[in-house]
Amino acid sequence: MSDTALLYVTFASRADAERVAETVLAERLAACVNLLAPCTSIYRWQGGIERGEEIPALFKTRPALALRLRERIAALHGYDLPVIEQWPVEAGAAVARWMAEETR
Repeated sequence: MSDTALLYVTFASRADAERVAETVLAERLAACVNLLAPCTSIYRWQGGIERGEEIPALFKTRPALALRLRERIAALHGYDLPVIEQWPVEAGAAVARWMAEETR
């Protein structure tokens, strides 16, 4: 069984990603957020092919909080349709304890 939930989300800008990260950290829905280097996303949207630079972010939380975190990210996100992917991961006992201490 997974002891950690990892949510992968992309944002239109670093400022948007930082704003959402700081909010969910302050609300203790995530223990850590890693903002990654900009990436180029190519995707279908409303019948056409789009391309844009995005900022990927990894949100680390407990599985019990993953749904609340997903909902909160969606509410704060600037996109009409934010893609919030959840990946189960094994982080180890020490990390699981740390996450339990840092989230509610």
